[in-house]
Amino acid sequence: MAGTINKVILIGNLGDEVKMHYFDDQNCVGRFPIATSESYTNKQTGEKITNTDWHNIVVRNGLAKVCEKYLTKGDKVYVEGKLKNRQWEQDGVKRYSTEVQVNEMTMLSTKRNAEPSNTIQQTEPPAAPAKNTVAEEENDDLPF
Repeated sequence: MAGTINKVILIGNLGDEVKMHYFDDQNCVGRFPIATSESYTNKQTGEKITNTDWHNIVVRNGLAKVCEKYLTKGDKVYVEGKLKNRQWEQDGVKRYSTEVQVNEMTMLSTKRNAEPSNTIQQTEPPAAPAKNTVAEEENDDLPF
């Protein structure tokens, strides 16, 4: 194989709110964790076991602003991007982190909290149905 590829696709739930960092008028970064889970049944005990993995997600600029505005903890999202490893030193100790730098995202959860105006509209009684005019329709001269 001549080339290489670094591509990640995840569907998971946000584990926390989006944390934003603004650098200037045009650039910003959003960070949030998502959880992916897999379940299986232990053949020996019959117990259902769920393993959860946590992924550090990084979004930039316009996509970050969309995430900040519309995503909340628990929402399900589809993200596509690439893995990026970072290292830094803190208090003399080397730290490492693996992140998913996202370039495409789709929100999979429906909006949980309706706008107050929508709630009011939903609580109003439905409009009265139109009168049934079957007797008038029977006297029609139309063949259909």
